[in-house]
Amino acid sequence: MSEKTYGVAIVGFGFMGKTHSYAYNTIPYYYGASPIKTTMKAVVVRREETIEEAIALAGFEFGTTRLEDVLERDDIDIIHICTPNVLHRDQIIQALQAGKHIYCDKPVASSYEDCKSILAALDDVPSDLVTQVALQYRFYPCTMRARQLIDDGRLGKIYSFRATYLHSSSIDPDKPLKWKLDKTQGGGGVLYDLGSHVLDLMHFLIGPFGSVFADTHTAIQQRKHPETGELKDVETDDLAIMLLRTQNGALGSIEASKIATGTNDELRLEIHGEKGAIRLNLMDPNWVELYEVGDTSEPIGGDRGFTKIETVGRYPAPGGAFPAPTLNVGWLRSHVACLHNFLSAIGGEATAQPTLREASEIQRIMDAAYTSAERGGWETL
Repeated sequence: MSEKTYGVAIVGFGFMGKTHSYAYNTIPYYYGASPIKTTMKAVVVRREETIEEAIALAGFEFGTTRLEDVLERDDIDIIHICTPNVLHRDQIIQALQAGKHIYCDKPVASSYEDCKSILAALDDVPSDLVTQVALQYRFYPCTMRARQLIDDGRLGKIYSFRATYLHSSSIDPDKPLKWKLDKTQGGGGVLYDLGSHVLDLMHFLIGPFGSVFADTHTAIQQRKHPETGELKDVETDDLAIMLLRTQNGALGSIEASKIATGTNDELRLEIHGEKGAIRLNLMDPNWVELYEVGDTSEPIGGDRGFTKIETVGRYPAPGGAFPAPTLNVGWLRSHVACLHNFLSAIGGEATAQPTLREASEIQRIMDAAYTSAERGGWETL
């Protein structure tokens, strides 16, 4: 491990800022030690009254309402972007220009046009500057094992796929028009919020994609402004359904919804190939199921059928020692693993994934899906 201590600043201390801070403070429990030495230097928030709470919870040395206060400091090396999507572009570019490593919440920005500006800025930074986007569903043991099974050829040529990411959080018509429902703050709706996750996961497993056809739907057309109570038109989508074709010819569907009555946080997928199939559901993330065509078939069943492969908390070393790898794995644990990968990349012991550049491709797909929904046809990627 390098003797250097990397100063960390978290920009935004809402739900995701707290999640990223939790991951820093718990890495030593799960991995024995952090891949690099870090210290929680600063938190950047919109309201001064948030600073005291953030310092008490996460152990920051100081707080500020100005991003410039942390970018200009030589003792801060890592910037976390945990703010509304519309702020990402400028904050990322400023951090890149200041020579900081960047860990950004998804999506990269509020449009692919914004991503183009970020990509241009990336061309001018040193090659050893590390960026990663917190698309943490790559970092469950079950999804890592699924990728391994595909890479090992257990499914053969991929024919088709289907994936859904389902919430019911927008069913309530009294839910106020907070920033994720406000197009001026988020840039998009459920496609950006949940679709970014499931698109990235499928891209990780079977991508890249070659074309998309999509439609979107807004179930509740007006919601109350959270401060004024005034009814405002909702310009973001509650439901997005996409047909996609991979560059290798597989055809499938991806759905993201916040109006899926009866669901909580259900990301499930199936992938079908010439030799087999896999399926998993992250509401039960301790297993991946595998079907193999080569299993024997007999009149009363033989050995053919989906087999549950236990993955539970079996992270690769040094990540599987605490808690016991036989215990349930959860959502926060995947964030810890995702952050550990980023810090390992800074330390030269891993490859950051996905980088800002790679995750910008997911943004391009999402914006092409919105274009398809407007025009009513396939869009080539």
